[in-house]
Amino acid sequence: MRLRRQKTAALSHWAPVLAFVPRKGEKGLEDRIRYPEIDEFIRNTMAREDGVLKEMEEYACLNHIPIIAPETAALLRILVKIHKPARILEVGTAIGYSALVMAAASGGCASIDTIEIDEEMAILAERNIEKMGFKSRIRVLRGDALEVLQCLTTPYDMIFLDASKGHYPEFLPECMRLAREGGIILSDNVLYRGLVASKGHVEHKHRTIAVRLREYLESLCKNTLLDTAIIPIGDGLALSYKRRQ
Repeated sequence: MRLRRQKTAALSHWAPVLAFVPRKGEKGLEDRIRYPEIDEFIRNTMAREDGVLKEMEEYACLNHIPIIAPETAALLRILVKIHKPARILEVGTAIGYSALVMAAASGGCASIDTIEIDEEMAILAERNIEKMGFKSRIRVLRGDALEVLQCLTTPYDMIFLDASKGHYPEFLPECMRLAREGGIILSDNVLYRGLVASKGHVEHKHRTIAVRLREYLESLCKNTLLDTAIIPIGDGLALSYKRRQ
């Protein structure tokens, strides 16, 4: 995939609303867990991003690069402010948007490792990170997410999982190993446009991911070391607290 910079001047003030872009073939599926009029109200009421983050939202919209939904970003920002993590791990960098949201929310105090397999995305993310002045606080780790996770040893206070949804079950044991007691694990896109809860026919191209995410959520909720809440914002977010022993 070749990323092309496009002019953003033509974008209206709706760009932040449009930044959460359904992938090809998924148009309309998001209505199963979200209501467009509620989304519009929430996103028009919340404070808007500015500067580099706003430019990144516009870039994501124009280039059809999925980033976290505005309301998910707002919750992520608040959780960082409340939890005050010293070390954060993100699985799935993309253009670096969510890593920068967390870095800014921490006031530049958190050290963030973020994993990305796509070299072009990693390069673009590093440019954005440098542009916002967080080069010394955010490290982009290149490679397959599971392989990189298996190489990490230092515990994290907060882990944000936002990578290949079908591999969440494989990521969980490593996230549990790396999460510090009293830490939190956030898993994005866990409701997968509502297909996880669907009792009807699910197209073959979505069925495996939906089944695997259902298994993942069951694993989270049945894990005796975790307290988990499933929140229907964005594409679904699971918030898990690792209990102190």
